[in-house]
Amino acid sequence: MSTPPIDLAPAAAPLAALVTATDDAGLRAPTPCADWTVADLLDHLDVVAGGFAALARGDDDPGVGTGPWDATRRDALATRIGAMAEAWRDPAAWKGTAGAPGGPELPRPTWALIGLTELVVHAWDLARALDRPAPALPDATLRACLDHVIVFVPAAPLPELWGDPVTPGEDAGMLDRIVAVTGRTP
Repeated sequence: MSTPPIDLAPAAAPLAALVTATDDAGLRAPTPCADWTVADLLDHLDVVAGGFAALARGDDDPGVGTGPWDATRRDALATRIGAMAEAWRDPAAWKGTAGAPGGPELPRPTWALIGLTELVVHAWDLARALDRPAPALPDATLRACLDHVIVFVPAAPLPELWGDPVTPGEDAGMLDRIVAVTGRTP
């Protein structure tokens, strides 16, 4: 494999922009994630960005940040989200299997698609929480994510991570169909 089949950067960039657009007052806003505020979602994204970058690199140091979600830490998270996408540009990241701490051993391409799903779905969550439009993502990014969630979410090794699927309208776009599969109401 000379180039990775999926580029996570088109999903990472709009999410990073939403993170840096979050102001201090927005940190207390509820999100579509059950019982999570925006600050809770940022905590999760920090773990996601560090963990998936470490997974791609084959190391054990996710380097999760600490402290309050001030502008400096939000900027650092945006950078880490970009670094996560960059780590998956290495063709070696896609070879073999890997296990996340406390998680199952899966093929690395599956981990990459889980990471892509985290970026796409949580960008939608954050946009909703901040009362902003959902990011416009390229069709190839959305197609890769939709194809993944349709198969993976119903058979996920940790089903408790997802809500019950929602039936979107017949004319629903790919992003709405993705979030519906993951238990969100588009």
